[in-house]
Amino acid sequence: MLKKERYRLLIEYFTQHFPEPETELAYTNPYELILAVVLSAQCTDKRVNMVTPALFEAYPTPEHLATATPEEIFPYIKSISYPNNKAKHLAGLGKMLIEKFNSEVPSTVEELVKLPGVGRKTANVIVSVIWNQPAMAVDTHVFRVSKRLGLVTKAAKTPLEVEKQLVANIPNELVSKAHHWLILHGRYICVARRPKCEECPLTHFCAFFQKNFPNIPDDPENKLGA
Repeated sequence: MLKKERYRLLIEYFTQHFPEPETELAYTNPYELILAVVLSAQCTDKRVNMVTPALFEAYPTPEHLATATPEEIFPYIKSISYPNNKAKHLAGLGKMLIEKFNSEVPSTVEELVKLPGVGRKTANVIVSVIWNQPAMAVDTHVFRVSKRLGLVTKAAKTPLEVEKQLVANIPNELVSKAHHWLILHGRYICVARRPKCEECPLTHFCAFFQKNFPNIPDDPENKLGA
């Protein structure tokens, strides 16, 4: 199957069944989202959502966060992965938002990656979710799913290479949605250790399924969500 056809089928399925996907992180403004995304690195959204209400209450604005030390932030996020490093990131992030960006979360990837704890993936999430820009945040889920489905070539070895190929093949107006489609599919169906192919509605164009289960007839009408 040609790659172009795989993209067509992916978009066709998700626009029909999940036309308005959203991040599972809980937030009410760009400032809260950037804190949540920083905390979500190598941590589940579910866990992040458990700790952010108290964190947001204690530090409701960049000005409040800028006055806090990592040691003061740590108790609020101690159940998050790598809490010591992330406490340092949040403390530095609050200060830089005030000093460099007039207490506003930047709207470009180039500016966002200057903030402590914000890499390209986090920056792409922010510009995609908040400003609906055609940015593709490639986390482990997106990387894995795009490879398994056959959306990117085997030569794409890094998140940036995967990002470029995905963005090049998905219409601009759908890139931010496709980011969520791939993440959620990887989180609940195309999981890392044992993908739930028996539940997957995408096996009729999935390169992984076709390679590993060539003798199993595929009927997308019988799959979950079809």
